[in-house]
Amino acid sequence: MSQETEADLPADVLPGVLSEELHAELVAFRRDLHMHPELGNQEFRTTAAIKERLEKAGLRPRVLRSGTGLLCDIGPVGDGLPVLALRADIDALPIPDMKTECAYRSTVPDRAHACGHDVHTTVVLGAGLVLAELHERGQLPRPVRLLFQPAEEVLPGGAADAIESGVLDGVGRIIAVHCDPRVDVGRIGLRTGAITSACDRIEVALDGPGGHTARPHLTTHLVTAAARVAVDVPALIGRRVDSRSGLAVTWGRIECGHAPNVIPQHAELSGTVRCLDLAAWRQAPDVVHAAIDEVATMHRAKSEINYVRGVPPVVNDPVVTELLRDAMTARRGTDSIETTEQSLGGEDFSWYLEHVPGALARLGVRTPGDRIARDLHQGDFDADERAITVGVELFTAAALIDATM
Repeated sequence: MSQETEADLPADVLPGVLSEELHAELVAFRRDLHMHPELGNQEFRTTAAIKERLEKAGLRPRVLRSGTGLLCDIGPVGDGLPVLALRADIDALPIPDMKTECAYRSTVPDRAHACGHDVHTTVVLGAGLVLAELHERGQLPRPVRLLFQPAEEVLPGGAADAIESGVLDGVGRIIAVHCDPRVDVGRIGLRTGAITSACDRIEVALDGPGGHTARPHLTTHLVTAAARVAVDVPALIGRRVDSRSGLAVTWGRIECGHAPNVIPQHAELSGTVRCLDLAAWRQAPDVVHAAIDEVATMHRAKSEINYVRGVPPVVNDPVVTELLRDAMTARRGTDSIETTEQSLGGEDFSWYLEHVPGALARLGVRTPGDRIARDLHQGDFDADERAITVGVELFTAAALIDATM
């Protein structure tokens, strides 16, 4: 993928093309983040590194009140022009980096940037540096806000706290990218409407009198009750909501009993609730509660339910999705865009879209021809670093095109 300077481009081509020098600097910045991953709300080193580079460019970033994460405005805010926000998440995951023969693998035990947040952060940083130069030359039509958000991986996500601290004040639209190891570098995936799933967490405690397995009729058989909750609740939910909503409970943990001849007095289940539809997600707690209570009562078990709200689905605004399409087309042509499917993963970018229109694009990070099947949240995840250039140029083009808000 060649790197061109603006002097090499025709006059009608958008400015904001990434130079080879800045690309090399951003790759080094990303690798430094990759080597020093930090978990949600602990991203102090990451925050300091971003702040230092923005200040070096003459910008005035502000650390969020949570102590990690930043926002930084480019161009005058408050003069009546709505702001275009570029959002990046900056936290890592609590898993080991399993890559071998990689000079920039994580140096922190059981911590890894296995979801590409280091790439997202570097893309927004790079876009900010380019847009700051364009603003100095009078070529930025709208103010832009860089938003580096902490704790995306921590339910219900750091976005909610960031919004409460005022990061959306004056914002008219917000855009973001997320790495996709199924899409070749140089391409993005777009989808109008829901592009991710809602994701909540559920914890269930079942209690009742236990006893000897020789006399189950004198007990509440909690092993059976837990098994029936695990099997019957997902089936009941599937018949009580529109199947097109994709509302589903998936259990990840069941604990019950300690001995083969003792019926226990306590059982626990925990799992996730995922949903493709925003309206059904709003109904999900009541529907799930009712189904669990019904099955537990049938087996004479007392149920206690802790339903933890996570994130709603990311619902891409059609106008902002078209802005991303126009921006990518201007940079790399229509062949660089593909239609992406809805993911069952959760993303707290959705909280911003409860307040302002926005859109999330899938950023291709797979090296063309690579036959190794990589996935997010896996210890061997890595990205083709040419994706940094693609992301920067996508965001800068969006900022230059977006004069219709």
